Amino acid sequence: MTTFSARDLMTAEVVTSPPETPVAALVRLFTDRGVSAVPITDTSGTLLGIVTERDLIRRLADEDERPTGWLARLTDRPNAMADRYARSHGAIAREVMTERVVTVAPDASASHVAHLMEQHGIRRVLVVERGRLLGMVTRTDLLRTLMAGRPPEGEVSDERIRGAMQRESWADTLHVTVDVRGGEVEFYGFSRSASVQRALRVLAENVPGVKRVVDNTQQLHTLLES
Repeated sequence: MTTFSARDLMTAEVVTSPPETPVAALVRLFTDRGVSAVPITDTSGTLLGIVTERDLIRRLADEDERPTGWLARLTDRPNAMADRYARSHGAIAREVMTERVVTVAPDASASHVAHLMEQHGIRRVLVVERGRLLGMVTRTDLLRTLMAGRPPEGEVSDERIRGAMQRESWADTLHVTVDVRGGEVEFYGFSRSASVQRALRVLAENVPGVKRVVDNTQQLHTLLES
């Protein structure tokens, strides 16, 4: 698959706001421009933080909070409570923004960007160089890498499939044999589980040139029980 970098995928024309922007103006920006996040930058383009839909929705959620008893107040962390209050009641962008923003360099790979999104449970990653905002990569941008297509198909050999299997620690190459004919792959032997069977099939399907995969393996525990 073609290798993409954050620079290749990012949207460079990102809607930004200065830290003094009133929250009411941010809400209008979200609705008028149809965006879900607004990076906060200074006059030089240096990234200061980001305001997301989640930050603004928190204001509504906090309105539904019930008064807590003395025991809850004792166990809650005062600093965390104060920070949440300031961010949910702030009047300007600086007071409600998230300062610890997940960022990448422009040469970061698409796979690294995807890993960060999964690790932090976020929908976007900002591209920054020397502190200055260059652009934004969203989940939709990452999907473009899946649409880039596979490399041109070539001759598929047993060695090519076996080489792919040997790179994966879960593939039981001692008990599974591979037969390749005209781009069709057949597995024979025994696998440890249904998960391994499924993964072997997916692994073969992702080798360029493979046209069809037939799994004739049996699960070891099923064989032992029979």
